[in-house]
Amino acid sequence: MAPNYKSQAPNYKQIPMTEIQNTKQYDLEERTARFAEVCRNFVRKLSKNTTNFEDGKQLVRSSGSQAANYIEANESVSKKDFVHRIKICRKETKESNLWLRLCDTRNDENLQKTREGLIKEATELRKIFTSILEKSK
Repeated sequence: MAPNYKSQAPNYKQIPMTEIQNTKQYDLEERTARFAEVCRNFVRKLSKNTTNFEDGKQLVRSSGSQAANYIEANESVSKKDFVHRIKICRKETKESNLWLRLCDTRNDENLQKTREGLIKEATELRKIFTSILEKSK
């Protein structure tokens, strides 16, 4: 006899909505933190020159800031505070995109692929933050 897979699937009608929302909330927390981590690893691999040193420092700061501010937004005490933090997240993500563009990869294919992936992720995160802001109005 075949196993009954329907009985093993979660019944979302029985799970409180706050629990489902919290799962999504923390997935974005993880995603923003992961973006910051990958940016740090990318900066470590860049050639050591004056421009990469400065651009890399800025990238580390802005990518970490968007992750930290998203965590702060989830702990906000008011809607106004939440919206303000999400605006900061969006701003820092846009800034990360700029610093990624300015980093000199010295035509290293692996670094260029990593940078392209990070730029794509920064763009997606910015769109997510914009959507959150629009829905928060």
